[in-house]
Amino acid sequence: MSLLEVTGLNAYYADSHILFDVAMRVERNEVVALLGRNGAGKSTTLKSLMGIVTPRSGKVLLEGKNLAGRKSHVIAKAGMQLVLEDRRIFGSLNVEENIVLAGLTAPNKWPLDRIYEMFPRLKERRTSRGTDLSGGEQQMLAIARALVRDPKIILLDEPFEGLAPVIVRDLMKACRELAAAGQTIVLVEQNVAAAIALAQRVYIINNGHIVQENAAAEIKASPEILHRHLGV
Repeated sequence: MSLLEVTGLNAYYADSHILFDVAMRVERNEVVALLGRNGAGKSTTLKSLMGIVTPRSGKVLLEGKNLAGRKSHVIAKAGMQLVLEDRRIFGSLNVEENIVLAGLTAPNKWPLDRIYEMFPRLKERRTSRGTDLSGGEQQMLAIARALVRDPKIILLDEPFEGLAPVIVRDLMKACRELAAAGQTIVLVEQNVAAAIALAQRVYIINNGHIVQENAAAEIKASPEILHRHLGV
């Protein structure tokens, strides 16, 4: 049984049908990238998995338990965490307070030392308020807030968006270390090269439909696949 199995997922914004029978699977300890053009339905897929968007139909099975349509806090408690593109850290709290607060209700939270080992920059900035952090530091903090809850699966929505190359490099390194340690990750990312470098498998979504599934190695070996669907 896959860690995450999604079948027949249909989602709407008001009367607009956005996701059409989306199906995907994620194995334990696997990194899966979801690629597509702007507006293809990538972020909506993650939000539907997390319960921010309530799907009209379909199943979201985490360890065999159907979470489709459940409230976000119930899904989080079951072991799924979503790091949104806009990060949503608490700007008035410092780094350490943000992390501690996120872990308060977690049954198996990470110790702070483990977070700081993953993100040494956050240790240096642990007394700085969220509003005083750079974009890259805020992204590290957003990921740290998800990790402190020891999730079974973490969903990353555009983690490298708008960040300087040196920051992207540091975040890539952290993501590689997470993957090497067995963390299961679903990654939505416009930086196709970064996404394929991290992932073992790739899904391509177009106009709300999953149109392609390949091993990342196949995508690297056949760039025409990306050109056909993404124009890159």
